[in-house]
Amino acid sequence: MVSKRARPAARSAVAFAALADPTRQAIVRLLIDGERSVGELAGRLPVSRPAVSKHLRLLAGAGLVDARAEGTRNVFSIEPAALAALRDELDLMWERALARYALVANNRRR
Repeated sequence: MVSKRARPAARSAVAFAALADPTRQAIVRLLIDGERSVGELAGRLPVSRPAVSKHLRLLAGAGLVDARAEGTRNVFSIEPAALAALRDELDLMWERALARYALVANNRRR
């Protein structure tokens, strides 16, 4: 699990690594639409319930999802602040890439 006191770059590196797997990406996409239990997620994915649980533990450890008990089951949801931090980092990378592109493009014009 990533500490909330960990450096932002370390937190995002763990979150990006967690999202590198297509199954975890699919889980996040499903959770963006609303809370779901492991059974609900497994019913919409081509993997077993134990596999979904394993992926959810990894996503929770990366700070991307949260769980709450609802009766005898756990219900998972997206951690909005974690996704916002990833979006902010991607925006920053994109801005830097565009600035670099503009610099190169402007230096080539004569």
